[in-house]
Amino acid sequence: MTDGARSATRPGFTPREVATHCPYCALQCGMTLREDHAGVTVHPRQFPTNRGGLCQKGWTAAELLDHPERLTTPLLRDPATGELRPASWDAALDRIVTGIRAIQDDAGPDAVAVFGGGGLTNEKAYALGKFARIGLRTRNIDYNGRFCMSSAAAAGMRAFGIDRGLPFPLADLGRADTLLLVGANPAETMPPLVRWLTEQRRNGGRLIVVDPRVTATARQADLHLQPLPGTDLAVANALLHIALTEGWVDRSYVAERTSGFEAVRRAVAAWWPARAEQLSGVPVADLEATAHALGTGGRVIILTARGAEQHAKGVDTVTAYVNLALALGLPGRDGSGYGCLTGQGNGQGGREHGQKADQLPGYRKIDDPAAREHVARVWGVTADELPGPGVPAYRLLDSLGTPDGPRALLVFGSNPVVSAPRATRIERRLRDLDLLVVADLLLSETAALADVVLPTAQWAEEDGTMTNLEGRVLRRRALRPPPAGVRTDLDIISDLAARLAAAEAPTAAEPDGARPEAVAAARFPADPAAVFAELRLASAGGAADYAGISWARIDDQDGVYWPCRSEDGPDTPRLFAEEFATPDGRARFHPVDHRPAAEEVCETYPLHFTTGRVLTQYQSGTQTRRVPALRRAAPEAFVELHPDLAARLGVDDGDPVRVTSRRGELCAPARLSVGIRPDTVFAPFHYPGAQRANSVTSDAVDPISGMPEFKICAVRVEKA
Repeated sequence: MTDGARSATRPGFTPREVATHCPYCALQCGMTLREDHAGVTVHPRQFPTNRGGLCQKGWTAAELLDHPERLTTPLLRDPATGELRPASWDAALDRIVTGIRAIQDDAGPDAVAVFGGGGLTNEKAYALGKFARIGLRTRNIDYNGRFCMSSAAAAGMRAFGIDRGLPFPLADLGRADTLLLVGANPAETMPPLVRWLTEQRRNGGRLIVVDPRVTATARQADLHLQPLPGTDLAVANALLHIALTEGWVDRSYVAERTSGFEAVRRAVAAWWPARAEQLSGVPVADLEATAHALGTGGRVIILTARGAEQHAKGVDTVTAYVNLALALGLPGRDGSGYGCLTGQGNGQGGREHGQKADQLPGYRKIDDPAAREHVARVWGVTADELPGPGVPAYRLLDSLGTPDGPRALLVFGSNPVVSAPRATRIERRLRDLDLLVVADLLLSETAALADVVLPTAQWAEEDGTMTNLEGRVLRRRALRPPPAGVRTDLDIISDLAARLAAAEAPTAAEPDGARPEAVAAARFPADPAAVFAELRLASAGGAADYAGISWARIDDQDGVYWPCRSEDGPDTPRLFAEEFATPDGRARFHPVDHRPAAEEVCETYPLHFTTGRVLTQYQSGTQTRRVPALRRAAPEAFVELHPDLAARLGVDDGDPVRVTSRRGELCAPARLSVGIRPDTVFAPFHYPGAQRANSVTSDAVDPISGMPEFKICAVRVEKA
């Protein structure tokens, strides 16, 4: 789709235009939306991250605004027929409040859970966390970002004392002499970022990609390392081993700015290159060439993404690459450093302000007494009233409907029926609930199971802020109001809070005469500007400090980088120039060692299975599978096989194949490619039903981050 990407317009409107950002990935490309008599058009906008570029998903984003499948009225499940039927907002919200109160009266506050999303604005993420903890008084809240960024976040926190995906501006990529991408395929996941890779190579830089597949990004690399899935940690330790042997470690940096190096030095001594080659399949010559490029380059950047992180040892794997970066003296050096590529649109901000099970706004820990006191004061409650930590996303989902687990779940901005690991089991858990409520703009696979479905506004119909992969806080601006019958998530949260308060104390009033529902509505404003103003107060003094960020300042500066502690003080495009966010200002090395995947291949399941994305689809596909151009480009899933493996199986290109693990199966056409290892098969995870990749994936999780092991499990493949 080109400059004419449109959605059908409504009668009686006034032509308008607004500068905003794409609703999809964390690159948050700048775009302008214009609405005239013919409809809404998308126009690329010069913005620092995309420099006027958009991918096909961005170009076609407006087609969802008036999509024929758009939800415009609440739906209630008819107990007699089991069907979802249109209902009034009063009926839908009353059903939710009645259900919540009955469940909590019977089983306590934690019997109701909340599941959020990494695409929600900062304001909505903040309000959802606050609503869970003081509106519902439950500890059971987490979000789908747990499946995306949690391992990199945990590794960053323990090494640097802070988690910001890129601790430097994106433009640094274009200046790097050596750029190492581990488990990242931005050519398909965020295509406008490739401009920086092109610039980097045009400037004489060297691009090295680590990926089990020959992806669109790997094809552009000067050197491609193709390890067995699940062996990235061994590769990183071998690279550091070589750097030590060759004398490329920055000894003065290590001595002055870090601690714990000696334990890491001893740990990697055992990772000689030949051992790593035997385990990973990466030739010694390629390991040595990579280490040489990293150790002798001027400006060097190491980036990880989901391929390295979505493992039951994801935190340790990222830590191994952080160790390598620290040993080479990269973090905090101009034009160099370690970073991770955030995936979801607000994957950064969404994890900073209270959606995570163990966090309060500002990236504060919920079990920190000082953090609890600060946030409680902002919220007008006592610290004792705040619940304690909940459990990570998969544990939360897997406990639904069980004797000791939540009996009700409220879902905002997520589709776990498609996106959760071991999805068949999670689908059963959702069906076992007494009450499932889903707020969404389309009838997702999760919404189709719900007792109550609430229609919500789209990105072009509400104001708010997003935080992109650089930690740059951006303004999302509304082009027009939502359609009649559709509410924003903030409005829904505010109304639910008021109704719950009224149901709890229908006749009580505050000393000043205010009724509980009025107090609750004021405590949960529907105005995003008011929510952001409170978010600034709640985050003040925290690791992710937004206190100095205002909407006006964002407009003036093309976004503001956190931490920004005062309105007249600087923001922070580049972290770690002088010190790290640890008590003593030093970064921490942590020794880590390779361990096998949670599930290894065997005679019954002899192949490795891994998952990922394709260019024209996004996340669970709820939105992109409904855009005609994107659906035509990638109408269904596929199973990528090496031709040698296909020949052994008697499979030709396009034949339907069945991939089976210990948890389930998927069926999709075979796609033969010499770009994948003969011992590995791949499928994209955007599709539901029989083609659902996450029916197969493992539910083993990282013990630190709670990240599931999406990227490797054992399977067998046969012609269907």
